[in-house]
Amino acid sequence: MDKEENKNLESENNEENKSGKKNNDQATEKTDLKPEDNIRELEDKLARAYAEIENQRRRFEKEKDDAFDYGGFSLARETLNLIDNLERSKDALNNDEKLKDSEALKKTLEHLNIIQQDMIKILKKNNIEEIKSINQKLDPNLHQAMMEIEDDSKEPGTVVQEIQKGFLMKDRLLRPSLVAVSKKSNSSEDDKKSEENQSKTMKK
Repeated sequence: MDKEENKNLESENNEENKSGKKNNDQATEKTDLKPEDNIRELEDKLARAYAEIENQRRRFEKEKDDAFDYGGFSLARETLNLIDNLERSKDALNNDEKLKDSEALKKTLEHLNIIQQDMIKILKKNNIEEIKSINQKLDPNLHQAMMEIEDDSKEPGTVVQEIQKGFLMKDRLLRPSLVAVSKKSNSSEDDKKSEENQSKTMKK
């Protein structure tokens, strides 16, 4: 039993000596580095730390600018509902047969128009602009097509009616314009097909 214990102790001591030697070797490797290498390593670490700080600074600046430029984005979008309600009120008054052509209707509409124009001016001062839609080519980034209307005088896909105004806040879409776009009538499509058929028969 004593011999076995002695063997175990010897093997443990050998392992400890080996591990100690490895640590000593690693330490000597680090101390063996030239001063120039140490300086290069420190410069590399410093450059990485500076780059990370610079990236964080840029992110912070961007977030600050976005908060300043678009901080009122949600409020602006909610404000558009007031303009919509004014537009609906005007339509309702215009369609009221009892008030038709009356002085009261004219004065009320004048006041509503003034309020609406003032609100649009306030929005413009805050970099919120109406999207131009009528007679414009449908742009999926700005317009949302709700229906098609037959109109042979316009190119297909041209905005011919604005259902709800859209707005931009600087370069960001506040809400798209809801529009109706033109399409060719069935009769014009039939004429086009007949012309194509005639040209094919002529070629034969």
